[in-house]
Amino acid sequence: METFALAAISLAIAVSLIIKRKKNPIHISYAVLCFTLFIDKAGLFLYSLTGSELFKSIYLIGILLIPPALFLFCSRFLGEQGFILKRLAPYSVLFTIILSAAFFVIREVVSLEFTGGIVYFYIYISILGCSIVLMRAVTRSEGAEKKRLKYVAVAALATLLISASDIFHSMGYNVPAMSEISVAALVYFVLIIITYPKLPELYEIMMRALIIFILILFVTIVFYAIISIFGENRSYPDFNLVFMASFIVVIFIDTVKLILKKAAGYFFFEGKTTFTSLFAMDEEVEREKSLFMEDMATGLAHEIRNPLASIKGAAQYLKSEAASGEGRELFNVITEEVDRLGNVVSRFLNYAKRYAPSTALLDLNDIVERTIVLIKKGNLPDKITISAKYSDLPRVQVDGEQMTQVILNMALNGIEAMPEGGTLTFSTNLLVDEGTAMVEITVADTGIGIAHDDMKRIFEPFFTTREKGTGLGLAICRKIIREHGGYINVKSKPKQGTAFFIRIPAD
Repeated sequence: METFALAAISLAIAVSLIIKRKKNPIHISYAVLCFTLFIDKAGLFLYSLTGSELFKSIYLIGILLIPPALFLFCSRFLGEQGFILKRLAPYSVLFTIILSAAFFVIREVVSLEFTGGIVYFYIYISILGCSIVLMRAVTRSEGAEKKRLKYVAVAALATLLISASDIFHSMGYNVPAMSEISVAALVYFVLIIITYPKLPELYEIMMRALIIFILILFVTIVFYAIISIFGENRSYPDFNLVFMASFIVVIFIDTVKLILKKAAGYFFFEGKTTFTSLFAMDEEVEREKSLFMEDMATGLAHEIRNPLASIKGAAQYLKSEAASGEGRELFNVITEEVDRLGNVVSRFLNYAKRYAPSTALLDLNDIVERTIVLIKKGNLPDKITISAKYSDLPRVQVDGEQMTQVILNMALNGIEAMPEGGTLTFSTNLLVDEGTAMVEITVADTGIGIAHDDMKRIFEPFFTTREKGTGLGLAICRKIIREHGGYINVKSKPKQGTAFFIRIPAD
């Protein structure tokens, strides 16, 4: 059952990665690796059932294809750190072809055990080579990339240790063979790593895995509950069997849904929404809400601005007629509050409207430098210093004015967070995220930081911790960056400072 489960899980992952709308070289290479693993395990499972020479050949083909596929994936996953594997990949393909030809010529006189021993030795050497390159990459990487590679290395080591149970099982000890289950867990863990590269922290990655585990456990419990209620002889199947079956079902759900959506979109006019779940309909609702908000904001701005203009005009006239200084001061308050309310209306209108970026190929270093000049020309407190660190960046398609607005907004927030003075740091960097080249802009301060409870809400419209803040600045920034196909991350520690990371595709 474990062999069948590993074959099914590998197939589901391979198919889901291949039919995804957005593909990248890492996903494609991992799909190839998973498909070769499927061929290997499916052939082994069917050969154990039937003893057919055909399935024996499929099993051997699959297992011999694993090393080249492993070299291909690791070289792309590790990027520049995996150049050695990229060079070894063609030699691995050639050796696989030679080994396959040799085995099929003499397969009548060579036992499966002997053949499997040579092949597994070949695979273990390949895995050892990839592991050495991976550990080398861990030591040479930095930041979030180092964490991701370290998690993969630890998971691979744990899989190796757990797989040792097969040795004791084959020696007659009462130890279950866990290699297939551990490899299935590793395959899914690596899938999470490459699919969610924006989750550099281990607890975030494990939370994704925990959700799947809870779902699998829920399906298992439901199955046993149905057997208890409706089963006649109350004969319960083995728990491991049901659990692995539930694992297969859960993993296959998204894959089957993707296939059905593509098929429905091809054959039926309304196919795109035919197989959308009730929960996925939330995205459609959100789009409708955005359109409604834009229409409402336009009408609301018109209805509010006209009375505000009248109130401001009347206050200014009455101020000139006021006999006392106290009266003029009150009218000043009215004028200032009217201006503030008008500013809130304008920012709400900016947030609600759909952006149509007027993009051009621009140098983000120039945009950052221009923003720094604007800040210095403003009322920059004497106690605040500005530093900038620039990397060589390719020109990217962005709206220069909107990007300046985003960087300036975050910089002004940083300045306000340093009432006692500090350092405002700008930096740029070129990195690879999910196989895509990304340009990163970092705006960091050494201020009071953001409270842990507020971190989850800082991008929500109208959420603010300042007395006269509108709570729309960061919400507008995130919307602009999303329109550019990027995203914003934030890290903050109370009393130590805050850093905003803006990432935009470089392609």
